[in-house]
Amino acid sequence: MDPSALVAPDVIRVEGFAKTYGATRAADSVHLRVRRGELFGLIGSDGAGKSSLLKSIAGVQTFDAGTVNVLGVNLDSDAACERIKDRIGLMPQGLGQNLYGELSVEENVDFFARLRLVDERTLAERKGTLLEMTRLTRFKDRPMKNLSGGMKQKLGLVCTLMHEPELIILDEPTTGVDPVSRRDFWTILARLVQERGITALISTAYMDEASRFHRVALMHEGRILATGEPESLHAQLPGHALEPGAPLEDIFVALIGGGERGAEPLQKPEETTIPAKQVKAIEALDLTCDFGSFRAVDHATFSVAPGEIFGLLGANGAGKTTAIKMLTGILRPTSGTGYVAGADMRSASQGIKERIGYMSQAFSLYTDLSVIENIRLYAGIYGLDRKQAASRTEWVMEMAGLAGNRDTPAASLPMGLRQRLALGCALLHRPQVLFLDEPTSGVDPIGRRRFWNILFDLVRQDGVAILVTTHHMSEAEYCDRLALMHGGRIIADASPAQLKRETEADAGVLLEVAISPLQRALLLLNEAGFTGASLHGKYIHVLSRAPDLDRARIIALLGTLGAAPSITPQPLSIEDVFVHRITRLEQGGDGTGARA
Repeated sequence: MDPSALVAPDVIRVEGFAKTYGATRAADSVHLRVRRGELFGLIGSDGAGKSSLLKSIAGVQTFDAGTVNVLGVNLDSDAACERIKDRIGLMPQGLGQNLYGELSVEENVDFFARLRLVDERTLAERKGTLLEMTRLTRFKDRPMKNLSGGMKQKLGLVCTLMHEPELIILDEPTTGVDPVSRRDFWTILARLVQERGITALISTAYMDEASRFHRVALMHEGRILATGEPESLHAQLPGHALEPGAPLEDIFVALIGGGERGAEPLQKPEETTIPAKQVKAIEALDLTCDFGSFRAVDHATFSVAPGEIFGLLGANGAGKTTAIKMLTGILRPTSGTGYVAGADMRSASQGIKERIGYMSQAFSLYTDLSVIENIRLYAGIYGLDRKQAASRTEWVMEMAGLAGNRDTPAASLPMGLRQRLALGCALLHRPQVLFLDEPTSGVDPIGRRRFWNILFDLVRQDGVAILVTTHHMSEAEYCDRLALMHGGRIIADASPAQLKRETEADAGVLLEVAISPLQRALLLLNEAGFTGASLHGKYIHVLSRAPDLDRARIIALLGTLGAAPSITPQPLSIEDVFVHRITRLEQGGDGTGARA
């Protein structure tokens, strides 16, 4: 038994949990324990069973088998569920789903506080503290519907915390939230756990968020695969040669791969330099799009060469999807031009448009049609003759791994297969240029790796130019070049390696600090001028322009806590790059380190 379990009692204890919806088994034989004061992560893709488990733990949904004990109460009746509801806070999945769009920030907070019978004096005190902590004070009169995604989630957290619950349950609170707001959200949560001793159970589909938690459980197809501290999960892989510190995604893939399915490794081509004079497959020149007084895309300029994967990164509302719609001819630009396959998309003929493949953000196929019916429908739309349609249909079935699913309704396919079917339909007519808008959202790691290997083959073998958007920062590493988009503008355009080099030259080396107590250490670092320090699970991350000097400063500073910190350099991630660039812009710089 883990000795820490004797010190920190279980706040949540789940044994043999099962939940079904008709013929679908959402969760089966789930065992889970969450200790008091933990920041605990439930990590898995869409359809893994996370929401079903969280709703039952929150006492808002029944279950079919097993036992669920929360805060010492067995949730075996409606009366038992009612007994814990004033001691927990639940934030459902979806941006602002627990809020009211027409109410202002302050009105939402007041409503939830009074709903929870918080007295006026306590309400005023907590509201001031939480709005200041989340930096929402100056937006308190703004209607919720006019907030950004990150601000909605921070407001949702404030409303969830107004009655000071012992346990908070947050269902994918960072899905669809930009990296800056995500990091802000995690800092707030870590501070609350440290300062107030609350327990937090949080689900996420982002593997790269594992380092934020004290412990995690990996969930797939309704079952818990492994539970433990993120850095020690590799030890639960008998027969696998993963080293300590292996990325969580590699561990997850190894756990769900195995046997016949095998964990397909990424086959990313070697980084190449695209010749500057090569014909451009995609070119945006000062593309601008206005919706009334709102400018969605602001003089965006970039290009993509044949055989290149170009990533467009940015928060929701940054202008990525609008830019794609202008380049595909769906939306006419207010000004500027967009060229695809050599044609101006403002006046491109249907013949040019048929050389483009487009996979939209939402699942773009017909869910009530079978796999083969969807393929045949798109073959007809693209004007393929019978011989071409037959040949390309078999190619799609093989490429997407759809053998045995010809007559399966698209709605019944797992997310990974569904997205590969959508990709196959977008490729039926052999397009020269492919636009993909968040194609792997909700897809499990094995499905995402297979999807990206298909893209690598298209680039390497067929010279297809690919423009892709994604919220998975780890996927940005797979692109040949990246453009960071913010407020409709392109603020950076370079290879992932070059962006990291530029950021390290400007912001410094990333140092990971291990020390206890974390919150006190973070406060000392901020007071000493390390203003960019942030919590990552059991560690503090600090950017340092003078790592040797700062290492000595940090050791001396944190030595006052009674123990010497462990300090280890870490490579920068694309998320680090994104956060640094956007933060500089918000502080009045140009996103590269120079002042505007």
